Amino acid sequence: MKSSRFPEVDLSTMVGSVALPNPVLTASGTAGHGAELAPYLDLGALGAVVVKSLSPQAWAGNPPLRVHGTTGGMINSVGLQGPGVEAWLLRDLPPLLATGARVVASIWGRSVAEYEAAARALAEAPAGVIAVEVNLSCPNTESGRDLFAHSVTATGEAMAATAGCGRPRWAKLSPNVTDLVPIAAAAQAAGAEAVTLVNTVLGMAIDPETGAYRLGSGARGGGLSGPAIHPVAVRAVHDVHTALPDLAIVGVGGVGNGAEAAELLLAGASAIQVGTATFADPRAPARVLHELRAWAHRTHRTRMRDIVGTAHERTTP
Repeated sequence: MKSSRFPEVDLSTMVGSVALPNPVLTASGTAGHGAELAPYLDLGALGAVVVKSLSPQAWAGNPPLRVHGTTGGMINSVGLQGPGVEAWLLRDLPPLLATGARVVASIWGRSVAEYEAAARALAEAPAGVIAVEVNLSCPNTESGRDLFAHSVTATGEAMAATAGCGRPRWAKLSPNVTDLVPIAAAAQAAGAEAVTLVNTVLGMAIDPETGAYRLGSGARGGGLSGPAIHPVAVRAVHDVHTALPDLAIVGVGGVGNGAEAAELLLAGASAIQVGTATFADPRAPARVLHELRAWAHRTHRTRMRDIVGTAHERTTP
């Protein structure tokens, strides 16, 4: 008797030259340095764990308050607090690798020289660090709105400076620009195998009772994340895939379930990241992976790689 089960789904994917067993990753800055989530889910079962962005030296971040809930998400101004690359390699990476996770390191800097230093510090990292995400787009620093990812030239310079990490590099870009395509193209020309789309949307929160800024960053505001920015991420992924179909994309922004993950894949992402949802439910990445697999069964998809960008083949609902 013929089985009524759908064929097993091949969830494996490629992000540039990086092979992943499935397309679900954590998003940088939303799961600490990764091992904190181990009591809640099998980190080795995810595509990869992307750690919190690291600068060459320890960085204290912004003053409190750092997080404020909003309609449809949250606004944060953590300010990239971290121990620095060398301390992370020594203290935080070993317990994360011990979980069986594939690790994507994330780096940032206030100058091209700092990006270069952070990348070089990763050159001797263990093989379990499979890629480096170059965060060019966090608004929660002293530079405020003056981000590397807002400039074609600055994006290219910073990406070129990170080649010393000796690993595939992904450029994490900002949605707060008029046109993402030339910036993504500049990142690709400078050595990025993929772009991560998108980082947070610039925002601000003010207490109407006191008239005071809700975040310790004051007039610099913070970054909006969560469900409210999901359509922004879908559009960014779709537009960049249309213009640069040979450039791999990691989609991120408001993914809280399997359907939203599938939407980014259909728009052109080869992998997705789960971020803000993890604050409410630390099991969210595992749940999204389970729901994505169920979606593939339900819609008779047997290979995840075959659906990447297929929305572009349709012109009507």
